[in-house]
Amino acid sequence: MNSFSALKSPLLSFITSLIVISGLVGQNTDPVNFEVNLNDLTEDTFKVMVSSPDLSNDNNIFQFASTAPGTYQTQDIGRFVNDFKAFNKKGKELKTERISVNQFLLDNPKKITRIEYTISDIWDTEVDSNRVYRMCGTSIEKDHVLINGHGVFGYFKGMQSNPVNVTLNYPEEWVVGTALNKNGSGSYGADTFDHLVDSPILLGRLSKASTNIDGTLVDIYTYSKTDMIRSDQILLSMEEMLNAASLFIDGLPVDRYTFLFHFEDKSEGAWEHSYSSTYIMHEDDWETMAKGVKDIAAHEFFHIVTPLNIHSEVIEVFNFETPITSDHLWLYEGTTEWAANMMLFRSGQLSLDEYLFVLHNKAEQSESYYDNSISLVELARTSFTEEGQKNYGNIYQKGALVAELLNIRLLELSKGNFGLREVIINLAEKYGPNRPFDEKSFFKEFSKETFPEVEDFFNKYVMMAGSLPFEDYFNKIGIKYIESEVSKTKSKFPYRLRLMNDKLVMQKVTEEGESTGIKKGDILLSIDGEEANMKTIYKIYQNYPDKKSGTPIQLELERDGQKLKIESTMVEKIDKHVFVLDPDASAEQISLRKKWMSAL
Repeated sequence: MNSFSALKSPLLSFITSLIVISGLVGQNTDPVNFEVNLNDLTEDTFKVMVSSPDLSNDNNIFQFASTAPGTYQTQDIGRFVNDFKAFNKKGKELKTERISVNQFLLDNPKKITRIEYTISDIWDTEVDSNRVYRMCGTSIEKDHVLINGHGVFGYFKGMQSNPVNVTLNYPEEWVVGTALNKNGSGSYGADTFDHLVDSPILLGRLSKASTNIDGTLVDIYTYSKTDMIRSDQILLSMEEMLNAASLFIDGLPVDRYTFLFHFEDKSEGAWEHSYSSTYIMHEDDWETMAKGVKDIAAHEFFHIVTPLNIHSEVIEVFNFETPITSDHLWLYEGTTEWAANMMLFRSGQLSLDEYLFVLHNKAEQSESYYDNSISLVELARTSFTEEGQKNYGNIYQKGALVAELLNIRLLELSKGNFGLREVIINLAEKYGPNRPFDEKSFFKEFSKETFPEVEDFFNKYVMMAGSLPFEDYFNKIGIKYIESEVSKTKSKFPYRLRLMNDKLVMQKVTEEGESTGIKKGDILLSIDGEEANMKTIYKIYQNYPDKKSGTPIQLELERDGQKLKIESTMVEKIDKHVFVLDPDASAEQISLRKKWMSAL
């Protein structure tokens, strides 16, 4: 299979690549200039001025984003816009009209020289529906600001592909973290509006650390509310992962990469971009957080391959006005999640037992939390709906498991010569950042690149919602799959928790738990006198699984605003979806397992 050698030139993301827009030829391609006053942070709003190039009647709408790449949610950023005004060169206000939640009609665009508007801090603005994920939102505080481009800026109709310059006015002592480069005038320049959205900005009281990974400059910028976490600590924890990623994909296909970390009061995950990624996490002792942060960063960082180098035309030409889904979310997120864990496993940062536990955990969460009668394709198609969002998280569970099964199938069919990693590398070279694959025919194209049998795999496990063949496939590499067994050493709590609005809520309660008075929906406050919250629960849980079934536990709960104390017990644990080495594996199975465990 081919390598990434052809991708060593700087990567242009799929959302910063050439966008073909109807009627572009002959239109004005001068830059659109934005200026944001961050010295005035009153009312939690961004004060924005737009200096427009010469406009025509075709540019009569100023558009704010309904969604953004990689979010798979309706956001309707126009909801946060206030005081939208247009002016001519003499400073006279011109007529504008909001014609939809995200669009402003410009009555006489030819006379417009500037637009001014304010747009609210998304984090601190309450909405009734379609709450924007924090990692995709905006935040204004006295000592720092987070800007995701689609959350502050818009574009003139027909000018989505025009260059953009952004001038930020902010306190002199602040540090700016972004993958954007400054131009000669001191503004941050973006090739297009898409490029601007692809390049978040974190600025304020930040620490910075840098390294070089096989020729790729990596910068880490960190905001930590009480300075508990520094960029140099993060870099020390992540450097091994970054080197593993370079080895896994035969060299990094970007010349630079920027990590933006925000540690404060809440955790909401991360958002990937071409040259950067943003992380929103609660602040805690770094030793406690290091592994979890590295695992998440491994996933986001691998997006430099999928979808940035392998994507369909549906994503290539991003539609900020109307959300359009791609059937290949299994590739963009599921395969990326698989690769993030596999590269840690093959580099020795996860042991075999730890990797098998990752698979166990994903299978258990997929079964417990999501509707597996929905196929991965249907999950993608419904991702922008309220109902679809309930199952969206399964792409990181079932999607990653399907990728592992595909990996094993490819290893089997190729007699150990290549697996999914090698196919991804080959496809990334074939397509790259500026050549999308055909949305409708990609399953067939993938099969042509590999084996005809793979198309049947896609039909059964991606397009349809068939049961996953764990036992059959893992047997090929000498690993036993046990669907269910009573744990010989561990017990469990008589309930399953889910984090909702920063509270630990009883999602499921066993019969034993119900018999002691626990109810679904109860909020867990403490266990045996130890306060239980999102920061402490993992430490608490580490002390309990080895206790015998029947061991008493004292719970403090909240129900309907009232606190109550309940004595319950640890209960028998049923281990489901267990993966263990087969001691009776044949020489052929062991041989294929060795190929599976190593970079080919």
